[in-house]
Amino acid sequence: MRQRVFFEVNQVQVVGEMYWPAQPGPHPAVVVAGPMTSVKEQVTGVYACALAMRGFAALAIDHRFFGESGGAPRQFESWPHKVEDLRTSLEWLAAHPNVDGERLGLVGVCLGAGYAAWASLDHPRVRALGMVAGYYRDPSELRAKDATGFDAKVEAGRAARMHYEATGETTTVPAAALQGDAAMMLPDTFDYYATQRAAVPNYRNQFALMSRELFLPFDVQAAAPKVSVPVAMVHSENALSPAWARRFYDNVPAPKSLTWVESSNQVDFYDQPRLVNAASERIVDHLRQHLVPRGAA
Repeated sequence: MRQRVFFEVNQVQVVGEMYWPAQPGPHPAVVVAGPMTSVKEQVTGVYACALAMRGFAALAIDHRFFGESGGAPRQFESWPHKVEDLRTSLEWLAAHPNVDGERLGLVGVCLGAGYAAWASLDHPRVRALGMVAGYYRDPSELRAKDATGFDAKVEAGRAARMHYEATGETTTVPAAALQGDAAMMLPDTFDYYATQRAAVPNYRNQFALMSRELFLPFDVQAAAPKVSVPVAMVHSENALSPAWARRFYDNVPAPKSLTWVESSNQVDFYDQPRLVNAASERIVDHLRQHLVPRGAA
């Protein structure tokens, strides 16, 4: 069963969809975090549904500035805001009468894996973390490859923010494109976001340029040594940066597993049934093992 839900983060309305298992609750539950610029009808909804079919209540949200949720500027990819949204979502879940607040976790797909990792840090409600085809970005490595270009894009993001603060106008580029300036320029991401494959009315193929001030320095690798809850990672040699996935895994001190599956690219994890099912089965095994009430054997 799918149910529209509403709550607030810092007085801004967040709209989500709750996916409930068929059996009666209270249920163990997770919040699903997704790729940059995405909305709840895309990747997070796919995984929330898959997890609910396997016995876990799952929440997919439109983050602030995206989709049906409030907030301005629109299409602003701000990792501190997204982490705060996830942490507030966990509190909303914990208070729900059909959820077992002692059995909560986070699941992230693509960049959502990074958001979920940071949201899990020192959060007393998070008991387990699942990560699918994570984009485990290392900004120091990216900057080392092209310091001038990296710094110029960060500065352009800063200038776009200052323009927004002065005028209220948001400068945007495409979220996905193959030419010109865009947030994502790989053929597979273009195939997913800019064609009918992910065409839902709630999605806009736009990226606020001011996002680059925060997005480009966003360091997912830095979260790894701080993760204290059990982690299950699912990745592919053809997904984004498998070397970064290995590095993140190596630096996690908590109980952990890394499962490799075959895929053609990154975005096949977003909607291809074989990969969604394979990843969901592994994550569910992990959640069943670790989402147990505190003090239980």
